[in-house]
Amino acid sequence: MGQAMISYDSLYKKVQSYAPSADMVLLRKAFEFSEEAHQGQVRDSGDPYFSHPLEVANILADMRLDVVCVAVGLLHDVVEDTLTDISRIEGIFGSDVGHIVEGVTKISQIRFSSRREKQVENFRKLLLAMVDDIRVVLVKLADRLHNMRTLQHIPSQKQRYIARETLDIYAP
Repeated sequence: MGQAMISYDSLYKKVQSYAPSADMVLLRKAFEFSEEAHQGQVRDSGDPYFSHPLEVANILADMRLDVVCVAVGLLHDVVEDTLTDISRIEGIFGSDVGHIVEGVTKISQIRFSSRREKQVENFRKLLLAMVDDIRVVLVKLADRLHNMRTLQHIPSQKQRYIARETLDIYAP
């Protein structure tokens, strides 16, 4: 098992410290929704899956991003990994949150296949062309950062693949 999960209170206090007028009801709702949606799911480390979106949200809060972006950090895997669809996210959290979650989900579904430099560059351009809100990229980078921090829990061949993809696509 990995490190202890951060608490809602510590996330709340962090966001509150730099955005005192932020919609903390949105943050609480996103926390509870994501925790419930990922109930019973487990990461390769043995930690509850919810520890991942919570850490992604924490990274975004460390970057002092707006509460919508931090909420998306909590929700970023809900559409991909549960039975929740994007219209439900929009219905509960509004179109701004829904739009960013949808953007992160679309990026996650693209499969990067070729290692050739030209292909890598084209893939990066495609990724950025798909994005009309920079927060999509920031959530995806925070997601990748947390996944890189927890690579030790997956087989070495997959570690190498993810590390190479990170160097080729996300680092630049």
